[in-house]
Amino acid sequence: MGIRKHAAAPAAALALGLSFTPPAAIATNVIMGTVAPLIAVAFGNLGFMSPAVAEPLTKKQSDALNAYNNSKSQFEQVLAQRRAQINSNQGLPNLPGQALYLARNNMMSAYKDLTDALPSRIGGPNKYGIPPAYFDADNEPLLDEYRRLFDLMQAPPANAQKSDTPFRDVVDLGTAIARARGLDPANAEVAGRISLGLFFAETNGNQNIGNARSNKYKGSLQTGVSEDQNGRRKWAAIKKSIAAFDPALNARDDKEEARAGNLDHRYNHWTAVRDGLMNAHADIFRQVPAIVKTLPDPIDQMKLFELIQIIPSPTKSALGSRNLVDYRISDPKIMAYLRNNSVFTFGQADRAKTSATYREILDAMWLFNEKFERALSKFDEIKKQSKG
Repeated sequence: MGIRKHAAAPAAALALGLSFTPPAAIATNVIMGTVAPLIAVAFGNLGFMSPAVAEPLTKKQSDALNAYNNSKSQFEQVLAQRRAQINSNQGLPNLPGQALYLARNNMMSAYKDLTDALPSRIGGPNKYGIPPAYFDADNEPLLDEYRRLFDLMQAPPANAQKSDTPFRDVVDLGTAIARARGLDPANAEVAGRISLGLFFAETNGNQNIGNARSNKYKGSLQTGVSEDQNGRRKWAAIKKSIAAFDPALNARDDKEEARAGNLDHRYNHWTAVRDGLMNAHADIFRQVPAIVKTLPDPIDQMKLFELIQIIPSPTKSALGSRNLVDYRISDPKIMAYLRNNSVFTFGQADRAKTSATYREILDAMWLFNEKFERALSKFDEIKKQSKG
């Protein structure tokens, strides 16, 4: 896939004050019923300190606190606005998820600035696995609503062709493509696992979805039209070799091709995954054995292949270098693409970085951890079913 040049790539792309700015008044009865309890929960523990023990804040700390309270209020307002529009069947603006994404990022950035200025505000862990310095666990209900809204805005079109075995399809295709690229069964299995991680990273494990933040990227592996077509051409070139060692998979492919017909192949789960993997990842699968030696952590392996989605050219250069983890990125455009994908995005200190090694980049991709952990769990489940 080419470098994602829209304002911020999907995510997938997905991180207290002594006083706070109250949320804006909610205009409709529908939104009161949906979001008011959400906000009440989110504000359930504001972390007030007793005046008898509280120390006066410095101006920097006070400014950081006010900025955080304002950003949180703005996030709540955008959530409430989208929920009201959806519940009342109003038309949504172009790229309706973009404002939500930016508001979430602003809240997490402001919280990181607050905890940098006032470390005592760092709280406990949260269910999303976001580092506590970047996210207050009391705000989990806000991210819950954020995800629910994206699920609604990115729902597959009515003519999309789903699979009853979407996760197994991804693993089977990734494994077969890797075998066609010359990998032994053990390393081909790693490629299948990595492929499943990409599915979770790109769509949160949802097949055939649209994209509330892009008019270009669609489907189960979030590809553009040209990328899908390139993947189809590459698949045609290896289809006979796959048929030779896996006739059942080849037969399934024939069935899905006939089923898709003239449909945009990105909205047939099988063909979308197949073409996406062939377009961006099939050639890199050859390097899986070396990658595993350099990055033994399966989640690091998934992150590296996700970087093929985000910054393909630099990542290929890093793979071709003698030291992948120490390969340094310093091009401002590349750093901007990383930030557009929630890497070095949150807080002034992260945004001030002008360069980073691949080890630093992998470590900064913590927003992907929870998705990759679910991918690993699902992969283990599929393996057990296969052995059973």
